[in-house]
Amino acid sequence: MEDHPGIVFRDGPTGRRAGLAAGPDVWEVIRGLRSTGLRGEDAIRATAEWSALSVRQVREVVGYYNEYPDEIDARIRHDEEDADAAEERWRLQNLAV
Repeated sequence: MEDHPGIVFRDGPTGRRAGLAAGPDVWEVIRGLRSTGLRGEDAIRATAEWSALSVRQVREVVGYYNEYPDEIDARIRHDEEDADAAEERWRLQNLAV
């Protein structure tokens, strides 16, 4: 946490995860940043705007991500896999009706 001020760690059902103090998890911000389709400062500003975070907070997240990309990418993959599985269950339930 010394190396990444503003980043805290939370325990939860899916394990320990990095997040902004009083804000979203790092993986959520990075996933949103990627979805902008932008790069560099444009992506940071756009992410700050849609997420109601400050540019400084988004930069803190990007700094953490740059040091631990495997950790954050794994969390994003996990979330995407869970969403895909939930959608498949929903589709199967609705076919049975």
